Amino acid sequence: MIQLKLVRPLLGALLSLCAAMPVATQAQSVAVTSIVEHPALDSIKDGVKAALEEAGFTEEKGLNWQFQTAQGNTAIAAQIARKFVGDRPDVIVAIATPSAQAVVAATRDIPVVYSAVTDPVAAQLVESFEPSGTNVTGVSDMLDLERQIELIRAVVPNAKTVGMVYNPGEANSAVVVKQMREMLPEYGMTLMEASAPRTVDVGAAARSLIGNVDVIYTNTDNNVVSAYEALVKVGNDAQIPLVASDPDSVKRGAVAALGVNYYDLGLQTGAMVIDILKGAEPGEMPSQLSEGLELHVNLQAATKQGVTLSNDLIDSAANVIR
Repeated sequence: MIQLKLVRPLLGALLSLCAAMPVATQAQSVAVTSIVEHPALDSIKDGVKAALEEAGFTEEKGLNWQFQTAQGNTAIAAQIARKFVGDRPDVIVAIATPSAQAVVAATRDIPVVYSAVTDPVAAQLVESFEPSGTNVTGVSDMLDLERQIELIRAVVPNAKTVGMVYNPGEANSAVVVKQMREMLPEYGMTLMEASAPRTVDVGAAARSLIGNVDVIYTNTDNNVVSAYEALVKVGNDAQIPLVASDPDSVKRGAVAALGVNYYDLGLQTGAMVIDILKGAEPGEMPSQLSEGLELHVNLQAATKQGVTLSNDLIDSAANVIR
């Protein structure tokens, strides 16, 4: 009893002291994974980090930032996802569909913000664009395909057959190819598909389209974007115009692209991450669509690929490479 009489006052004093001490700022952590490194996906990562820094979440102030790429390999994407889940960061940012699917399969409690996923519902990341009620939210780069087809017709007005090189194993691409297959006949055109399950297959797949298509259209398929120069070589050699949905592909040799500014998409993704770091629940945050599209054209590529762009199209472009 004597000991208890001594301990209780000391314990009470210690608890009072702790309550009076200022609460230390808890270091926060953001883990970012991307299926592969290429300009568009790298821009998203850079945009996320810029948004965080603008909001005061910097590594100098204690933010634990880590980034890993799967180098185009879904098995590595799964390894990265398991590693990140073991690290228990405050938020995991998953860029592109395969990485997002790997992370969402690996955790049901750590907040996940996906980015650059064309159809998050088809990819089974969320049930709809409404708040998921789970640990997942994010930003889609889904495009209005009617406007993509209008761009194809603006570049090649007499086109009858559109070629697409894509990875059938990437849900991102399979959805777009299916929609294009269904929509093009409404515009008097048909689709010819060429499969490229690996980046090294892109050139051969593009060559298989020579003589059979009037234009090649590419969505944001990660294999194709990673090996876009192989597609450009075919387009230049065979004079087949290339139309893309990734604006960065224009400076790499596409004639035109109407697409998302991926750095801005990263900023938009970063804003969602910041909200979660400040206490928002991902399951209460609706998935978002990318904000704004930009038209980019490349007049040098147009010459090499045998088309002349109208002045109206050139004048409406946000960026013209001459």
